[in-house]
Amino acid sequence: MIATIIHYSFHFIAPAGIAYLYNRNNWKKAYWVLIATMLVDIDHLLANPIFDPNRCSIGFHPLHSYYAILIYFFLLFPKRSRLVAIGLLFHMFTDALDCFLQGTL
Repeated sequence: MIATIIHYSFHFIAPAGIAYLYNRNNWKKAYWVLIATMLVDIDHLLANPIFDPNRCSIGFHPLHSYYAILIYFFLLFPKRSRLVAIGLLFHMFTDALDCFLQGTL
């Protein structure tokens, strides 16, 4: 239960703080960009079952693979893709934290 609260807080509440730190003047737009990076979870539709609360996403789903995470890291360097990269990497961090709390990572 507490892991679920932490997980979804990190997915939806923490990005508001990140957005504010990233761009104080336009933090709402930055927040919605960070929320849009949740679309990376579309790869869960490829799994059977689609949702398994005991499955670690990191290393299992294609967009949560270590290769994908490496690409997200390199997206930090161009300024145009930096905020998206931050959102994707924070998403991966959140999922990894969830795996750690479940004892599957």
